[in-house]
Amino acid sequence: MTLRKLASLAVLSIGLVSVAACSIPERLPAVPQADTARALPLGIPNARFFADGDPRPLMEEARRAFEREEAALRAAGTRPGQAGMRLPPVSYLAVSGGGDNGAFGAGLMNGWTETGTRPEFKLVTGVSTGALTAPFAFLGSDYDATLREVYTSMTPEKVYRARRFVVAALFDDAMADTAPLAQVIETYATQKMFDAIAREYQKGRLLMIGTTDLDAQRPVIWNIGALAASGHPGALDLFRKILRASAAIPGAFPPVLVDVELDGRKYQEMHVDGGTMAQLFLYPASLDVSKSGVRRVRNAYIIRNARLDPDYAESERRTFSIAGRAINTMLAASGKNDVLRTYFVTQRDGVGYNLAYIGADFKAAKPGEFDQAYMNALYQYGYQQAKSGQAWHKVPPTLETAR
Repeated sequence: MTLRKLASLAVLSIGLVSVAACSIPERLPAVPQADTARALPLGIPNARFFADGDPRPLMEEARRAFEREEAALRAAGTRPGQAGMRLPPVSYLAVSGGGDNGAFGAGLMNGWTETGTRPEFKLVTGVSTGALTAPFAFLGSDYDATLREVYTSMTPEKVYRARRFVVAALFDDAMADTAPLAQVIETYATQKMFDAIAREYQKGRLLMIGTTDLDAQRPVIWNIGALAASGHPGALDLFRKILRASAAIPGAFPPVLVDVELDGRKYQEMHVDGGTMAQLFLYPASLDVSKSGVRRVRNAYIIRNARLDPDYAESERRTFSIAGRAINTMLAASGKNDVLRTYFVTQRDGVGYNLAYIGADFKAAKPGEFDQAYMNALYQYGYQQAKSGQAWHKVPPTLETAR
């Protein structure tokens, strides 16, 4: 049974939950609606931003990042901005969700390194499986071997343990337990990695990961570099929770609870898969980088860990089958819309657009979730796409077809 089917089964079972309400897992109260923006995890003001909220805090973070970048360039003997000189070009990277299809992005990053043309990214963002890829991509080619290991050795047993269906549907918060995934995250998201992220943050580089605040029904952008540089003793644990939350498919995987305190009272936010709101993001559309006053060439690279052509499959005339297929269809449509939205934002802002995705020429069979043969084939596909120079497209395929 696929993870999406598990999620759809959980959704369809929700009407039965009321009979067992007294057994639902407990949590602290949710943050009151009027106070969601005031809540500060670990008390760090710039730890996260609401993507649909006031853009000024995120703009201020970008401004401070620019100042840190300028200071780092001066320390290296470069004097940017003098006599009308442009700053060095920058590259942005956005990595989408896609579950085990994240093997495509992992292969692409490794193949890209082999070409010798992979840039250092000023900004890296990730959602769901893309959130697991993002820290490795952010830290550069030294982490390529680890990224390859993660996506070519993954098995279902390393991600989740299925719960008994009836018990999970009625009494638990998900159809599966992701304790194995938490262990994998802890193995790779180490203090050494966290310290390296902090050092890059001090140079003006940004690593952002998306989750969904389910209580507030709002997209959240976590500022991982600020967390790493904060020195807070709970920051590493929160980083690991964010990675786990970003991949927490609602209904299939348990949500992650984030503790916050307001006016002396303790609350908990419930965070799930960032893909619930968006399969990928570069930066909120409310930001227009062309109006920042900083003159420089900007290029965006978007990795969509999914196909963008229709994925045909005959549907059985059964409730669960229809619901599961409908959820998959909605997610696919959401991903296509995110690709288009990002394209139009970059065109507005004068940012170069480069899109990579799983093409219709990839034919490997997928017998189940996190199947190693499938993931290895997809890794090699992404690797060869990058190494051959065929990975990047200047427009989304829907617009390409219309021309």
